[in-house]
Amino acid sequence: MVTFSTNINGVDREVDLVGHESAVDVIRGPLGLTGTKLVCEGGVCGACTVQIEGKPVVGCLTPATAMADVEVVTIEGLETAGGLHPVQRAFMAHDGLQCGYCTPGFVVDAVAFVDGWRAANGDIAPDRHEIANALAGHLCRCGAYEGIYRAVVAACLGEHDGPEVEPARVDAEAKVTGAAVYTADRVLPDMLEAVIVRSPVAAGVVASLPDDATSVVVDLLGEDRVVRWAGQPIAAVAAESLAEARAAGVAILPDIEPRPFVIDPAAAKVEGAPLVFEDRAARRLAPSSAEGAAAPARWSGNVRKGAPTPFFASKAKRRVRHAREEGSDRLVELTVSTSPQLHTSFETHCSVADWSDPQILRMWISTQGVTHIADELAEHFHLEHDQIEVISDFVGGGFGSKLSVTDDMIAAAELSRLARRPVRLVLDRGEELTATGNRPGSHTEISMLLDDDDDVAAIVVDAESHGGVSVNGLYGLLCMLVYDRSPRVAHDQDILTNAPPGSPFRGPGGPTYAWALEQAVDQLAHQIGRDPISLRQQWDGNERRQGLYEWAAALDVWTGRSKTGSTAGRFRRGVGVAAANWMYMVDPDTEVRVSVQDGRLVVSCATQDMGTGSKTVLARAVASVFGVSPVEVDVRIGRAADGEPHGPTSGGSRTTASIWSTAVEAAEDLAEELGTTVVGPEHNGAEASAHRGGDRNIRAVPMTMNNIQIGRGFSGAVHVSEVEVDTRTGKTRVLSVHGGLAIGTPYAPQLATSQCEGSIIQGIGLALYENQILDPHTGQTLTANLEDYRIPQLGDIPEITIHFHEPGWDHVPGGGVGLGEVATISPAASVANAIFNATGWRPTDAPVRPDRLLEGLR
Repeated sequence: MVTFSTNINGVDREVDLVGHESAVDVIRGPLGLTGTKLVCEGGVCGACTVQIEGKPVVGCLTPATAMADVEVVTIEGLETAGGLHPVQRAFMAHDGLQCGYCTPGFVVDAVAFVDGWRAANGDIAPDRHEIANALAGHLCRCGAYEGIYRAVVAACLGEHDGPEVEPARVDAEAKVTGAAVYTADRVLPDMLEAVIVRSPVAAGVVASLPDDATSVVVDLLGEDRVVRWAGQPIAAVAAESLAEARAAGVAILPDIEPRPFVIDPAAAKVEGAPLVFEDRAARRLAPSSAEGAAAPARWSGNVRKGAPTPFFASKAKRRVRHAREEGSDRLVELTVSTSPQLHTSFETHCSVADWSDPQILRMWISTQGVTHIADELAEHFHLEHDQIEVISDFVGGGFGSKLSVTDDMIAAAELSRLARRPVRLVLDRGEELTATGNRPGSHTEISMLLDDDDDVAAIVVDAESHGGVSVNGLYGLLCMLVYDRSPRVAHDQDILTNAPPGSPFRGPGGPTYAWALEQAVDQLAHQIGRDPISLRQQWDGNERRQGLYEWAAALDVWTGRSKTGSTAGRFRRGVGVAAANWMYMVDPDTEVRVSVQDGRLVVSCATQDMGTGSKTVLARAVASVFGVSPVEVDVRIGRAADGEPHGPTSGGSRTTASIWSTAVEAAEDLAEELGTTVVGPEHNGAEASAHRGGDRNIRAVPMTMNNIQIGRGFSGAVHVSEVEVDTRTGKTRVLSVHGGLAIGTPYAPQLATSQCEGSIIQGIGLALYENQILDPHTGQTLTANLEDYRIPQLGDIPEITIHFHEPGWDHVPGGGVGLGEVATISPAASVANAIFNATGWRPTDAPVRPDRLLEGLR
């Protein structure tokens, strides 16, 4: 053991080292400063940045001994004599954050840059290139980059030197100061640390686990004892420390009898390929890559075929066949593909379970649905609702991967039950990028035919979803729901492989269908010499999206675009457009309670906030009734327990549409009960609740499934992207994106803008960078770190403009619907169409890597 002294945030501390700890290990561990986050574990993301002697360093690569006898400043120590540092205030004002997990690292580094910049240059603004270079070592998966640019510029101009700031979101201060406590930060007395033991092989059979009398062990394999993908959980083990748990995990790794496996979807379809699920009973174990259970389907080997979704299917196929035989230029037939895209939540999946008391299970979970998860856990463990409590104060991203009960939850709870001690289980980055789901890859053959009036005559889609061991891709169906009602048919099928399972990912199936459909539309427009926007206008019956077409057609970047393939030289610019729609959904069981406690307004709901802004939406709703600032409303969410008002899951773009009008109604009821909108201590104890009750204008039958009801009407999006293609290196740079959203009234405009910007950035990642890669010889994930799995960084981000088209949602309580899904569907396809406009080459395979582009141009 080595002991040294250091000065942390102005306080002298002594630190004991027991091994080769990094600076972040010590800061988050014995020093208890959890504002510094551990994300990539490899010096790539910058989340663990601290200052040593005034210079920013990444704590995960810095030895703890580098802190000896020096001054160290973490996010908790940035406050100045005047309170928050101007950079912290700027991040709050300009919404330079979403989930907040990467925020401490960004802020610490930005403070060093801004202080240095102002000392050298005075109060002038740096340009985007200078900011991108200064913060190049930082990543944000939520895509808050535009807000970060705005915040850094404002801080450099001295706009936030004063103490006053109006935060964009009510939890902003907790996030910019490191005070926000996430599940991974949670430490309970007498807590054990746990790890999951995973299969190193892609297929095999496990007999039994070795005995280990020194640790608490839980078996996670099913009764069939079959391993079907590399990384599949086999067991979980808990010990006094994380190091001891990891050692115990190695000790109990069982012998696995290997079986033949298949990784490539094309090979999986060949007769005689190794079967992923060998019989009907085994097929029932296949997880769903979408929300909800999988629909019935026919199996043939590793191919699972869903029922077709026809609308005069025979006529559609016959028309396409005749047009093909005639060589019609009004027929487009494309074969396109997308690679699996990983959610890459910065707070990995993690759970803290306390089952010390046999009568109650308390769990702190990084989840998108506290109510839903509490119900599922109660059912799994045969508990009454008053015997379980689920807590999620802050969530470091999810994007769909944290919608259901996961292995870390089951393992932590079981281990705590056996040990009768609290247990914390936090996945590492490799596990997060391997085992927590993905947007399934795809292979699509699409045929689209126009008649002599340029109307759609037929659409035929054959859609293959490549979700590893998961099923229920169903993105071909979504192609049927966009343009008019011409004859059409989609055949959806899943190709099963021994690859990690897919799971719901922001707009499940959406970007995948748009990659095919919107490129087919663009190609048709090119072949018949029509403007791609006016052609969509001719077909589209979505009145809300018609308003977006008018807006997009008038953009300077669109009116000034060049003819496809007409530019020459090394650098070629192009502009592309793509459109999208998404269903309007609500949780009709949503309940919100508004009360007065300690003289302050309090709003409560068992929902959660993973960076989307649910806390702020609730606060703004109540504040709008009582005429106060949202920061004067205390928001209590993230807790599901007996007696808590039911809250919606953060998925399907239903949260905001469910909670806003309910909160307003509860606040109005309370104001009526009090007879005033001026609240003080004399009103303590007063409260009112409201129940949403669903949408009065449902699309189909008046029923609710899994707390979801589908409302009348589709939301819409249109994205216009401008790119520059380097024909020598094959690199594509996105220069600007204009995003138009028809979602009615945005309840928190600044946060809604930030969400839409993040959607565009994730779309750019899908189009240009993101690509899960598996070792074909072992099935193991090769892109299991943030060095090899490339997500967009600050310097990749174009200038983004967001436009909201508000009419068309008068029938919706509150006048607006969710946007998280619809905003993410069409950006990738718009980038592909822009590349085609720039070069005349159609980029059919995502991501559009430089080698693919250069090969295409040749």
